[in-house]
Amino acid sequence: QVQVVESGGGLVQPGGSLRLSCAASGSIDRITSMGWHRQAPGKERELVGFIVGGGAIMYDKSVKGRFTISKGEGKTINLQMNSLKFEDSGMYYCKVEAFTSSTSSPSSYWGQGTQVTVSS
Repeated sequence: QVQVVESGGGLVQPGGSLRLSCAASGSIDRITSMGWHRQAPGKERELVGFIVGGGAIMYDKSVKGRFTISKGEGKTINLQMNSLKFEDSGMYYCKVEAFTSSTSSPSSYWGQGTQVTVSS
């Protein structure tokens, strides 16, 4: 069993900053990638960015230069969001792709999400 927990969402004014964190735990043998997706009301879930096991980080063009993904302690990643815009509002989900003790290929695990609201 793998658990993924996000934290750090909240309400912020346009131009402000927020920092999200994601922690994975459970019967994880090896993480192949961890990343962030977001979903606004009435819209499809979209990729924000992710970090792979080797350390490479990819961002969607809509957040590049404003958002930064970093690796934290243990099985955690952070998402530093600066210069936030109204359109950054939504539920932010952490996705972990990992091998577990019972799988021979990586599976995807999602957290419950944390709400980010950008409003004046």
